[in-house]
Amino acid sequence: MSNGSRHALGFVAGLLLPPLVLAALWYGAGMFGPALRQSFVIDWLGAAALAAAAIGLALLAGSRLSPVASLLGGLWFTALGLAPVAAVTGAGIALPTDLLPGVVQQGFATVADSGLQALLGVMLLVVSVFPSRWRARGVTNPVVYDETPSYEPAPYDQTRSEEQRPSLFRPDDSTRPMHRP
Repeated sequence: MSNGSRHALGFVAGLLLPPLVLAALWYGAGMFGPALRQSFVIDWLGAAALAAAAIGLALLAGSRLSPVASLLGGLWFTALGLAPVAAVTGAGIALPTDLLPGVVQQGFATVADSGLQALLGVMLLVVSVFPSRWRARGVTNPVVYDETPSYEPAPYDQTRSEEQRPSLFRPDDSTRPMHRP
């Protein structure tokens, strides 16, 4: 695959995948957390949504995908993660509370107000800045190893016969406690 097509596919993935990951993350946090805190019950649909969000984040941060995907995802996550901070500091940004359904709005508030969403966004931005991810994946020349050793073999006494040479497994060898008499 050429470098241009890899980045084009990364651009498409960066446009499509982050909103799906955000929706799964917000829905999972809005369902899983309150159910566990209020009634001590595990909401399996919320847990599955959180697992799907984790898989989507892993795909965005993966090294096989173009860094354009993690860059766009990092911009999405960071902007939406810093929106509550900007609203509190009086930067003139008012968060719309009626655009999202109740459970998803509660999940957004949980994830964004805790700073987790901004943290994930910065993580995706940092992952996308490594220069090795922007280079094309070329075929490298295989390394050819020389089979001969780079050292001289140890000299040994050629004058003795096989029976006269000392054995490695002598019964009187004091370094081998299992073979002591």
